[in-house]
Amino acid sequence: MTEMEEEHGGEEGAFFELDTVNKANVTARLKEIKGDDDAKEEATVLKAWLELCDREADLKRKLKEAEADLDAKAYAKYPTLTEAETQALVVDDMWLAALSSAIHGEMDRISQALTQRVKELAERYETPIPQRVSKVADLEKAVDCHLRKMGFSWN
Repeated sequence: MTEMEEEHGGEEGAFFELDTVNKANVTARLKEIKGDDDAKEEATVLKAWLELCDREADLKRKLKEAEADLDAKAYAKYPTLTEAETQALVVDDMWLAALSSAIHGEMDRISQALTQRVKELAERYETPIPQRVSKVADLEKAVDCHLRKMGFSWN
């Protein structure tokens, strides 16, 4: 449906006349162009879209029914579960899965924090100490020179 809307949504497209593409608007547009020989292609596209819309609604209804049936079967099964089966469902399937997820999340967080810290340290110490000492000595000479020009002296 989305592909059809994108493909036929331009100025010359079947959905151009519609403010919003929904079943009511498409049905109304089909009634408008009924019997118009120039709009046969548009009518074909709109009918195909309506068929997809009906199919989607039918599939959603079937899915909802299947989910309700599955829920009913699960609720009917709960009273017949043994203690071991209950423990397996609660501890193994739910609790351990949540615990595993939390542990992996914490490990990822710590790994990212360590990676960031290593990057910070690498940037901080990327200049070797001899180069820094040399730069400090050069800057110290420049400051001394400026202070002498200004008339300051010290021992």
